[in-house]
Amino acid sequence: MQEIIIDGITLTLEAVEQVARYNAPIRLAEDSIAKVIKCRDYVDQVISNKEVVYGLTTGFGKFSTVTIPEENIAELQLNLIRSHAVSVGEAYDEATTRAIMLLRIAVLAKGHSGIRLQTLQTLVDMLNKGIHPIIPKRGSVGASGDLSPLSHLALVLLGEGEALYIGERMSGAAAMQKAGINPIQLAAKEGLALNNGTQVMAGIGVLALLDAERLCQQADITAAMSIDALKGTPRAFDPLIHNLRPHPGQKASAANIHKLLENSPLRESHLNCGNVQDAYSLRCSPQVHGAARDAIRYARSVLEIEINSATDNPLIFPDEGKVISGGNFHGEPLAIALDTLAIAISEVANISERRVEQILNPALSRGLSPFLASRPGLDSGFMIMQLTAAALISENKVLAHPASVDSIPTSANQEDHVSMGSVSAVKLQQVIENVTNVIAIELIISSVATDQRGIASSAALEAAKRCLRKEVAGLENDRVMYPDIASASALIKKAAILSAAEATGIKID
Repeated sequence: MQEIIIDGITLTLEAVEQVARYNAPIRLAEDSIAKVIKCRDYVDQVISNKEVVYGLTTGFGKFSTVTIPEENIAELQLNLIRSHAVSVGEAYDEATTRAIMLLRIAVLAKGHSGIRLQTLQTLVDMLNKGIHPIIPKRGSVGASGDLSPLSHLALVLLGEGEALYIGERMSGAAAMQKAGINPIQLAAKEGLALNNGTQVMAGIGVLALLDAERLCQQADITAAMSIDALKGTPRAFDPLIHNLRPHPGQKASAANIHKLLENSPLRESHLNCGNVQDAYSLRCSPQVHGAARDAIRYARSVLEIEINSATDNPLIFPDEGKVISGGNFHGEPLAIALDTLAIAISEVANISERRVEQILNPALSRGLSPFLASRPGLDSGFMIMQLTAAALISENKVLAHPASVDSIPTSANQEDHVSMGSVSAVKLQQVIENVTNVIAIELIISSVATDQRGIASSAALEAAKRCLRKEVAGLENDRVMYPDIASASALIKKAAILSAAEATGIKID
């Protein structure tokens, strides 16, 4: 796995995924090392000059007016981490935790946080050696950033808290000892440098965004398979139509479906059937998928900026001789983007379930067996699998309610407007999981529907079906099918369906 160089400026979403999901190693850039050292030297100068600076020589939040004696500054930072590590609930999975750790490292590598190089390098070592702090999901209001969950991360750096190491949950001290890493004793500003910022919501957002992009590509494949199975007409995907309403996502989705249906023998078998137009869930797939794609593109632009931004407070500018307290920790840009992403990707599942209805309802399916049952009445076919899809999209309607429109004042009204960005992020994770399962259900059902037609589909759609059939059999009589949904979802998560279709020589944008 290629090493990822961290300079605080050039990190990509794809690199985050390589580190988070595939354990790519990281290394600090030489320029970043020099910036971190220079910034720390300036912090030490401020301390030695006995200047009154928020977070360095004062308390935090409502206690920003309380000056801390120099001999208590290290204790102040330790107390900050311990007192703020109060999140609750299930912990983030290892991939999400790794994304969070990486993004915190990237912020510190910019050289505006005042952390010591030794402390930053210890975080790098933890990530490279697979120490994954236990970070509970709930406890952040998204300003000042993700204070509580990031404090859980920092606890392990100090030899406290809990961590996963080589798949085993243990104390932070034990994990550090087993990995051969010495815990850190915090110096001035380092507590704030570790727990003040948006890296939890950003880490979740990056992985969710990449999943959403691949979901949209594979939703175009399942849509095309459903359209072919229903003897739909490809006229609605003619580029002449979409060039007159040239939203980028719509054009891309229409082009994908058009390519996927091209040269389909199943399509050729009913050329003269007289069908002029199909239900909205078929012919408007590019408009719906495309709108989601455009919203996802907006979320990508926000995340690309965020993962290379300094989001802690105060920020230190050694060249200008300034320590400035501001609000870059506020999660509103991410909160709105992640809420938008949840709304957008939910719609992809909504229209997918409607295509499933077209296939399973004998009044709409153009000759397919009711619910695709081979022995209707004795067998139920996919009747109840559709109910699962309906349940998932209904749950998404609740989860897609924007958390970013809410705010609860905290810290004695010092922090009187908060973003709820981490709430947006946690909801988004569940929405992505639900949408993946809905697309998996459509894939299973549309593949069996094409089987019933007895005529091959296009090369790309047949390749996608063969990929599915390696894990999920077709349907003869009723059987236990919940493992099939899990298997199809796993194929979608690793983009195997996409890869299979593209292996035939077409490109799905």
